[in-house]
Amino acid sequence: MGFAPFSTPYDWSRLSAAKAVASQHPDGMIDLSIGSPVDDVPASVRKALSDAANDPNAYGYPVTRGTKKLREAITHWFAKTRGVDLNALGAGICPTVGSKEGVSLMASLLGLGKGDVVVQPHISYPTYEIGTQLAGAQTLKTDVADVESWAHVPGVKMVWVNSPSNPTGEVLTATQLHAIVDAARRIGAVVVSDECYALMDWRTAGPELTATDCILGNDVCDGSARGLLCLYSLSKQSNMAGYRTALIVGDNEIVAPMLETRKQIGQIIPGPSQAAMAAGLDDLNAVLDQRARYRSRLELLVEGLRTAGYEAVMPEGALYVWVKAVSGDCWTDIDALARLGIIVSPGEFYGDKAYLRVSATATDAAVNAAVERLAHAAPAA
Repeated sequence: MGFAPFSTPYDWSRLSAAKAVASQHPDGMIDLSIGSPVDDVPASVRKALSDAANDPNAYGYPVTRGTKKLREAITHWFAKTRGVDLNALGAGICPTVGSKEGVSLMASLLGLGKGDVVVQPHISYPTYEIGTQLAGAQTLKTDVADVESWAHVPGVKMVWVNSPSNPTGEVLTATQLHAIVDAARRIGAVVVSDECYALMDWRTAGPELTATDCILGNDVCDGSARGLLCLYSLSKQSNMAGYRTALIVGDNEIVAPMLETRKQIGQIIPGPSQAAMAAGLDDLNAVLDQRARYRSRLELLVEGLRTAGYEAVMPEGALYVWVKAVSGDCWTDIDALARLGIIVSPGEFYGDKAYLRVSATATDAAVNAAVERLAHAAPAA
């Protein structure tokens, strides 16, 4: 069966008119919309990429399941940063070509289709729904932490969790995650937890490396990976979006057939990128530096938005300020902000037209300039 049709408001070309206006600003356009990293790739990662440029995994076909070095780096990273022992769980490991293809193909790789229901947060990354549509399944948008809103719905086969959330920054506690896992297991549904922003945890003020709770943590999964998958990406922690380095770990009875399917369709991380990925997972000092940059930018953006009349607060996690539009309509505010030369994301992309998403993935200079512009002109009435 081929891909089913899909429809979505998630179309960046819809910002073209606003960008044309913003580009006319005397000091140029400041783009705070797409969450694409702008900072340097860590030196350790660049060296690993260069060193691996003529390895057998580069001039020959790369290993679908990942090199031994990469798999060891993934296992070590989960132990050190998430407190998760993948070996004790018997978890399978599947490197993916970026997290987006893992998200968009998930329902299809799980064999879902007509009559199956996929639960997802009502405010969320649009590719969850697109992937469900591609598989021909049905989406149920709800507050996923409210298990009673979906646990008794016929046909639920998969549950998306996203903590920290894109776009809201909401973080789910271990208790909430445990309740989701219990409910999903009772009805035979797979829980897929998108934890791509796990190290971008802003709930404590210190400089130390902290992380949000993992779906595979013992206090969440009760020591078993059964029915659970965790997604992670190096795009944000190590500025490696262009390297296409991400992963799925979890229930090996689910992961193993995924690997076999991916091998046949050529969904394989290039060999040099696998070496770079291992280096990025090992270099936690670089992650700490990047976290500090993002925290500072978020704090500045929150301050600037408040000055301009927005009820902005520091997110619990992730890289975005999710804020209600002053006018009550995202597109009206986008037009007003464009006249200041500032571009942000419309909340409609993520499920609520009354909100804006403001990204911290911009340079320090761009963020400072945006804050200065916001201080000198109210963007919307």
